[in-house]
Amino acid sequence: MTLDRAVLAFAGLMTLLSVALTVWVHPLWMWFTVFIGLNMLQSALTGLCPAAWVFRKLGVDEGKAF
Repeated sequence: MTLDRAVLAFAGLMTLLSVALTVWVHPLWMWFTVFIGLNMLQSALTGLCPAAWVFRKLGVDEGKAF
């Protein structure tokens, strides 16, 4: 798996997790979903992605997503 795909998969997983927590645990978990969305937006605008830094440290190979 390449870095791009790992970041996309992680973002999707975290979004689904936050929605599930909102539905089944407590409505205030919606703020976790908001945080994820804002983080994705800032990453798209600035090119800085904390998840990508972590995946690089873990040794995930860089590549093109599509």
